[in-house]
Amino acid sequence: MEAKIGKFFESVGDFFTGGDQIPWCESDIIAGCEREVADAEKGSSDELKSESIMRLSWALVHSERAEDVQRGIAMLEASLAGSGSSPLQVREKLYLLAVGYYRSGDYSRSRQLVERCLEVAPDWRQALSLKKAIEDKIKKDGAIGIGIAATAVGVLAGGIAAAVAAARKK
Repeated sequence: MEAKIGKFFESVGDFFTGGDQIPWCESDIIAGCEREVADAEKGSSDELKSESIMRLSWALVHSERAEDVQRGIAMLEASLAGSGSSPLQVREKLYLLAVGYYRSGDYSRSRQLVERCLEVAPDWRQALSLKKAIEDKIKKDGAIGIGIAATAVGVLAGGIAAAVAAARKK
């Protein structure tokens, strides 16, 4: 019984906090990745440059700062527009873009991108986990929206009832 109560409170907490398992990235890690990219651009191989840019992109879309997430999205979109990526690299970039759009609140775009990832690799656990987080967030936002609408209708109905009651007293 106690375990069920604990699960109930955990699910309520997850509802209000989001409850996703997507990691966050601290600004010092982002700074380290930026230094790594700068060093790689000073004569390193294209492969090393590409790897360091992917690490920076990962760090940016996992940041708690919205401007970092937007920067990561822009980097990934520019990278996808370029040619020369293997199918595995494209899948990784699509996944990171999906994370970025999820973090920025564009759940429909995030869902489209994660679906593209799953077309390439249907059993990819990270993408499946992100897809579930997106669907949960959409459901949560829908429930909150319905709650707000129901409250507004209740307030409006209460106001009308009060106006009618006041009119009858006169």
